[in-house]
Amino acid sequence: MKIILNGSNGRMGQAVQKKAVLHEIIGVDKLSATYPTLNSYSGEADVIIDFSHHSATAELVAYAISKKLPLVIATTGQTEEEKSLINEASKSIPVFFSYNMSIGIAVLADSAKKIASVMPNAEIEIVETHHDQKLDAPSGTALLLAKAIKEVRSDSNIVTGRSGHGKRDPKEIGIQSIRIGNIVGIHEIIISTGLESITLKHEAYDRSLFADGAIKAAEFIVGKEPGIYEMKDTLE
Repeated sequence: MKIILNGSNGRMGQAVQKKAVLHEIIGVDKLSATYPTLNSYSGEADVIIDFSHHSATAELVAYAISKKLPLVIATTGQTEEEKSLINEASKSIPVFFSYNMSIGIAVLADSAKKIASVMPNAEIEIVETHHDQKLDAPSGTALLLAKAIKEVRSDSNIVTGRSGHGKRDPKEIGIQSIRIGNIVGIHEIIISTGLESITLKHEAYDRSLFADGAIKAAEFIVGKEPGIYEMKDTLE
């Protein structure tokens, strides 16, 4: 499989190149002398993996549509306008768009949904911890988990952070963000009825797992019909 890797010189782009030993990589990066932009490469490819920056969304989807290439978006922090561009692109090409490229996170989300559905009165809190250089809070993964739970708790509200005075709304799905040290990523979901609690936890030890996930996503999406795909789809 021939992969166009957008953001190839970044930390995650380099991790993908180390992992994708069975595939041919076309590296595109603003620091590259060969292919500094997507439009500078006019050759053939099977799929695009994007590990650049969400601000490149417009250029990315326009190129993918023009080349009719499946697209794996592995960046986070997209604005509503950028999300609209992604959704529009998915009408023409298959787009794999997940806030986390970990199979473990997909399993975590699925497990949380099942527990929330059979414990409808339980309170739910998500605690996410990342390194001190992470820009977005809450993390895209925490939002992914909260939205997955909301699928079976349609009357719930996602609340990020807590301050001031007032009782907790029993219907809220709370998200607390911690930024410290060099932690790759820890996501913990606490589900409690007051009489019993269940805690689900996922911890990432090495960022290379996201490279593995992106490659698996690329292998999965090639040949698919236009639409939006997520990591959970790879479990089915």
